[in-house]
Amino acid sequence: MGKAFGELDPKDPKNAVIVDLQLAPRNARGKVEYSFDFYILKPMDLSKGNHRMLYEPPNRGRKTINALNRGVGGNDPGSVTDASLLGNSFLMPQGYSISFSGWDFSAETNGSDLSTTITLPIAKNPDGSSITGPSFEYIVNAGASYALTYPAATLDRSKATLTHRVHLNDAPQAIPESGWQYDAKGTAITLLPAGTSFVPSDIYEFSYTAKDPTVNGIGFAAVRDWNSWLRYETKDDAGTANPLAGDITRIYTEVSSQPGRFLNDFRYLGFNQAENGKQVFDGMMQWIAAGDGISMNYRWSQPGRTERNRQDHLFVEGRFPFANVETTDPITRKTDSRYARCIASHTCPFAMEIFSANEYWVKAASLMTTDPAGKKDLPDSPFTRIYFMSSMQHGTGNAASRGACQQFQNPLDSQAVQRALFIALDKWATAGMLPPPSQVPKLSDGTLVKPDQTSTGFPQLPGVAYSGFKTTRYLLNYGPNFYTTGIPTINPPVFAAPYQDNPANGPIYPRFVPKTDADGNDIAGLRLPEVQVPLATYTGWALRAAPHNNDGCEGSGQYIPFPKTKADRLESGDRRLSIEERYGNFETYSSRLQDAINGLVRSGFLLPVDAEAALKKNLDNVVKNNLLPKK
Repeated sequence: MGKAFGELDPKDPKNAVIVDLQLAPRNARGKVEYSFDFYILKPMDLSKGNHRMLYEPPNRGRKTINALNRGVGGNDPGSVTDASLLGNSFLMPQGYSISFSGWDFSAETNGSDLSTTITLPIAKNPDGSSITGPSFEYIVNAGASYALTYPAATLDRSKATLTHRVHLNDAPQAIPESGWQYDAKGTAITLLPAGTSFVPSDIYEFSYTAKDPTVNGIGFAAVRDWNSWLRYETKDDAGTANPLAGDITRIYTEVSSQPGRFLNDFRYLGFNQAENGKQVFDGMMQWIAAGDGISMNYRWSQPGRTERNRQDHLFVEGRFPFANVETTDPITRKTDSRYARCIASHTCPFAMEIFSANEYWVKAASLMTTDPAGKKDLPDSPFTRIYFMSSMQHGTGNAASRGACQQFQNPLDSQAVQRALFIALDKWATAGMLPPPSQVPKLSDGTLVKPDQTSTGFPQLPGVAYSGFKTTRYLLNYGPNFYTTGIPTINPPVFAAPYQDNPANGPIYPRFVPKTDADGNDIAGLRLPEVQVPLATYTGWALRAAPHNNDGCEGSGQYIPFPKTKADRLESGDRRLSIEERYGNFETYSSRLQDAINGLVRSGFLLPVDAEAALKKNLDNVVKNNLLPKK
């Protein structure tokens, strides 16, 4: 691991899309400088590797290799001691090199020298003075002090507004100037009297005039140039040797959530074409990123933000184009696709777009597979396959914990499927072998529907609330030039309560959610064995518990176990068949589970080694909890 230093030519057309690059300080060569942390893990003998590299743009500074090497090495993959496939390292025994590099200026350092961050220049006016403009903070769980993303241009509190509310649909209440203050440098705010804490999970919003914006779009170029250097160069300008020189024939990415949205925009903005004109990434495995981009290539952007049911609605993330094929925006009348630029430069990567049910409820997932007017399904891009992981939440939850939600979190785990699809991605990129067909709900067959309970078919369950609450995608007005320059010319708009589907907030893109079966499990998509042969209802959405009752519970889903016996069902009033009524005994359940797993193996969605593990895990669960008798 170490630190890399780069520079960009503001005159290079490939850098022209970076907002405020022309206003960044330049060195004696007329270039804009930046630096970032990097980490490389490679075979000791490159000749024995597979000459491929896995690159991960870290999630908020943290390395994860989440879907492939889960739990192996943590933030230090070099600490792995069991580099076997059964040991769950997956990538190492195949001979992959692995690389990480900083790209997100808001990444958490956590006081750890293993975090992976980037240092960016600050844009200035041509005369060298500070640039000022409107900025916005969405504040929850801040403790006693909240650090501002950008310093305040003035400490005059009359020039700023702080509001508070408990529920999403409450009208925001202004906190008087006497109720809060800046710190001495204008880099943080606190409530008054001194020592007062922000109420946990309540919503505070702060609008103010900021100064000194960082040139965040440089992060795209940093990833482009780091990977193209590793792939195509032998040494840097100072003569330092490239440790992977001449070895890399393919580069794939694997991400989880935030860096997937980063790569969605990386692709869209044309950064998969290196400065030398060649292709950077051959394949991308996009996990839980759906059709969203990232709040990054804008002035006053905040890449760490992510819009969900209850948070961060005013940060630009879900914007047209959403799909990988060409569509026309019915609001702006623009025609575009996320692959338009790489098609023009012949540098398109293949991609596995894999996401959970949560992305339908809180993100822009349905806009990846329907036209923006919500009238018809879209065909696949020749470069992508789209896999909806039925009934999953945003990642894997703890089935023994509710957190801030009303029900237990959803424990479904897509890791095994993603490992199989990663192998398929490699075969697609190297040998032209087509991967399994896309698995998504559709308007045309009635499996993609409106979110009300009648349309979804979600059952009435004792003790389970259903509101149909989903995040709405609006075309928000940040000023006439914002979507071309990335520079806001007005203050961020203020939502009018209620949030949901209120046209006063801006024009709406129609969005849909998956239809469920009688148990409440999603019908369409790639159904894990636990969904095909269920012991519970699994959802990609969740609602908050008191005191924020029925607000969205963000990335969480729900795990709602079936009654164990018929007597339990009748006593509770649950309409779902009990485990006893469904399967009768352990052997019947085991046989049906084995059939479901075998089907996934035949379809290319499970590797044999992971199939064995899936069978054992689920059977062990039934035995441990005495859910079914044996014959």
